[in-house]
Amino acid sequence: MADLRLWRQFLTLAEELHFGRAAERLHITQPPLTQAVQGLEREIGVPLFLRTRRSVALTPAGSALVEPVRRLLAAAEALPRVAQAAAAGQAGQLRLAFVSSISYGPLPAWLRSFRAAHPEVALALREATLDVQLAAFDADEIDAGFVLHAPGAAPPGLAAWTALAEPLWMALPESHPVAGKATLRWADVSPEPLVIFPREIAPSLYDAVLATYRAKGRTPHIAQEAIQMQTIVSLVSAGIGVAWVPESMTRLQRPGVLYRPVAGVALQAETSLVWREPAPPVVDRFVEHVMTEQRQSPPSRPKP
Repeated sequence: MADLRLWRQFLTLAEELHFGRAAERLHITQPPLTQAVQGLEREIGVPLFLRTRRSVALTPAGSALVEPVRRLLAAAEALPRVAQAAAAGQAGQLRLAFVSSISYGPLPAWLRSFRAAHPEVALALREATLDVQLAAFDADEIDAGFVLHAPGAAPPGLAAWTALAEPLWMALPESHPVAGKATLRWADVSPEPLVIFPREIAPSLYDAVLATYRAKGRTPHIAQEAIQMQTIVSLVSAGIGVAWVPESMTRLQRPGVLYRPVAGVALQAETSLVWREPAPPVVDRFVEHVMTEQRQSPPSRPKP
């Protein structure tokens, strides 16, 4: 039943309803075609054609098979193209994880252009912090991910490309006494209670924040920890404290929150695209795409 040659002969005869013309299209003689159709009918167990000396017609069973067989043959003919597209990274599935902050930066545009350029690649997206992504790599649940870390501290053991480098800004309640300033000073914010992510989700960045406080002779008062950047900003709006957030997060407009740069503070963050090597072709294709997109359209800088 898996012999495509038999189904091709059946479909040709069903279209021509004439053994001679069908045999001519198939570049065979009529007796082998007759034998093939008879063998197919025996294997299925029902007649597919009504034959007389002067005519050939499809039985109800034969008519019911025409469209499924046509789709079967079309799918079989497409198999080499599917395999070639997958080998070239033009088809298949890409399981991509990302930290929330880059979704407020260039990621949506990159995904949109990638889908337009590679419509046969299915994107399986997952928002996840660094620790969750590392576990997902170990479990073979993702192919690539965007992770947040301190400059130069991309996770070891993975190929990495710096997708975004940006300063940390201060998110503070709009009711704060210094909220009217366009640029803050260290003295304006260093005594304030801090809302920050747990160390395990971005250890290098967490350590960089605390090291900045220590270098300036302060120990931060951590008022609350929260995993998602959106949650951190919400807690700031509730007056729980202030928070250091990547500059791209300033595009998240939340009532009650303002974002300001802090003069004299060199806190930076990087977002890297990471993947395992050797990578499937679809991962190589995605990496190449976002690299090209970044070169052609550098991320815009938000206004205070």
